[in-house]
Amino acid sequence: MNAVSTGAASGGTALERYYQFHSRIYDATRWSFLFGREEILRRLAVITKPNRILEVGCGTGRNLPGLRRRFPAAQLTGVDLSEQMLALAAQKLRDDKVTLLRRSYSAPVHTNGKGFDLVLFSYALSMFNPGWEQAIDAAWDDLEEGCLIAVVDFSHTSFTWFRRWMGVNHVRMEGHLWPYLAKKFTPLLDEQFNAYGGVWSYGIFIGRKQA
Repeated sequence: MNAVSTGAASGGTALERYYQFHSRIYDATRWSFLFGREEILRRLAVITKPNRILEVGCGTGRNLPGLRRRFPAAQLTGVDLSEQMLALAAQKLRDDKVTLLRRSYSAPVHTNGKGFDLVLFSYALSMFNPGWEQAIDAAWDDLEEGCLIAVVDFSHTSFTWFRRWMGVNHVRMEGHLWPYLAKKFTPLLDEQFNAYGGVWSYGIFIGRKQA
């Protein structure tokens, strides 16, 4: 596995400081409310066989083994701002087809040559505030023509107290992601699901890049 640090990682943003602590407990606690992560991988495996996959906000690398099982020949690239999270991700898979980059995602990862066949955001975009639109635009630029973006993330809640609490945890829950995704990409899947009886909703989106 190659762990690569590039520019655009300041080390001092509020979100980075947040994950300096939460990286220690992330995998043990997030299972109870980050729903749909297995489902989106399962659905992707039915419709695509990507050779080059980028996961934006890969965190502790929780999705990397699942991506490897479903796409054993693929080159995997993970991007995240948190040095602590990437250190944990580096332990999940140890092979020469995984590259980890410490950087923000306000611009494409690939600069020359071939782009990606799949860009995955798993509970990342709702934390890019500001920056979620730039990240979606960067994914468009990173994808080859006809290839796929996949997003699983929080959507919205009707409970003000819960929206405020999630805001304290750097998550925006205003349903803002899905219209922009559907505008930029041709939807293959665009579904919303209730969590805990409707306390909040999350969404799964898979879209194709078209000219």
